[in-house]
Amino acid sequence: MNAATDIDYESIFLYAPVGMCMSENRVIRSCNEALAKMFGYARSELDGQSFEMLYPTHDEFLRTGERIIPIMNARGRYSDERIMRRSNAELFWCHVTGHAMQATQALGAGIWTFEDVSEKRPVTAELTPREREIAALLVEGKTSKLIARQIDLSPRTVEMHRAKLMRKFSAATSSELVHKLVGLQL
Repeated sequence: MNAATDIDYESIFLYAPVGMCMSENRVIRSCNEALAKMFGYARSELDGQSFEMLYPTHDEFLRTGERIIPIMNARGRYSDERIMRRSNAELFWCHVTGHAMQATQALGAGIWTFEDVSEKRPVTAELTPREREIAALLVEGKTSKLIARQIDLSPRTVEMHRAKLMRKFSAATSSELVHKLVGLQL
């Protein structure tokens, strides 16, 4: 036997230290132990389920899917940090990366990784679904105009949400807000 045939890829997938899953059309086909533990489920409870159960709201699930499609179509991969929901309803920041198995099917078969970043970035304020979406895009360094274009809102509406976020996080400037969103102490 050569070294390549000695590798147990199923065990690597199941026991990888980062949450992983294979999906098709936003349905989890198979997930590993780390993903199940991160979200507070047994693997059997996640396999065959829609990603929707991992989102704080139905609308956030839909809007994230709409945001992912053009990026996956252009690049074949997607990555962001967003607020997700554990089985006990606790919200937490999660770094999510996905790769389409076929470039022409953005949300078809894919491989996704999930990393819990809540220790570095705790969710410290009650946010609306739209505020969570805008907070995630601000963390990516996007301007209000870019955010507005990406999520189909007016720049003024995005600015109103940014102002609410600044009040909730007691931030005097946009830069301070982003620092607080990413969990940095000033």
